Amino acid sequence: MASTRDIRRRIKSVKNTRQITKAMELVAASKMKKAQQAALAGRAYSQLLADMLAALASRIDESHHSFLVRRETKVRGILLITTDKGLCGPLNANLFKVVSEIHTPAKFVVFGRKGAQFLARTRRDLLADFPLHDRVPFSEVRVAVEFMMQKYLDGEIDTVEVVYPRFKNTLVQEPICRPVLPLQSLRQFLDGRESGTAAVAARADDREMLIEPSPTQVLDALLPYYVNRQIHQLALSAKASEHSARMVAMKTAKDNATTLLGNLTLQYNKARQAAITQEILEIAAAQFATA
Repeated sequence: MASTRDIRRRIKSVKNTRQITKAMELVAASKMKKAQQAALAGRAYSQLLADMLAALASRIDESHHSFLVRRETKVRGILLITTDKGLCGPLNANLFKVVSEIHTPAKFVVFGRKGAQFLARTRRDLLADFPLHDRVPFSEVRVAVEFMMQKYLDGEIDTVEVVYPRFKNTLVQEPICRPVLPLQSLRQFLDGRESGTAAVAARADDREMLIEPSPTQVLDALLPYYVNRQIHQLALSAKASEHSARMVAMKTAKDNATTLLGNLTLQYNKARQAAITQEILEIAAAQFATA
């Protein structure tokens, strides 16, 4: 049996660990709430863009726009959204499993150091990696998205897809691969997209209206903004998933530390009681021997 000094040292270590994991749980819970609020706050902007695109859908010829023209897929372009830090359970491992199942030629753009390290370790074609802070600013997401859209327009990649952890609830984060470009049709894009934590339905407008300079030019200017906005919403969902997974992982670690602390305390009490009993027996034996 371990000495009481060793057990006390372990008890102190476990108490410190429990205190750290509890603090990390509270921080992750606060960040998760802020990420959810940010995703919900962007729905009004997404709704307005969706309504504008819905008004254009019936007034344009979609066959000319490069985002709406399907072509042979030779090289897939994939945006992988991971975390910068660990301690978030199996979140990154589940994303890496999705990436490992991609056997067709693909080029990657990454948010997060964990994803960049995985792609370098597995010798996959990494075009670029970008930072993504906890607040998920639109300016950071736009740089990466415009980089991928330019590669798409240049023909270096034939698709734009996003691999990210979709936030379903606090306990469930689903790793999925969501295609973004090319779009099968503008109407299908508006009806089948996801906007962060909830879908936003486009409202069709059949009124007669004059669009200047022309519906096609407006679409050319508007559609890239909408693609940026959609991927930004997916990044917000991924960040909420990260904080949620970290909160659950830290709560599990805190509970395990509490259980271990109880076992160590019981072991310490037994060891101390055994030491006291042994001392009493030795004193009694010494007194009997001198009698």
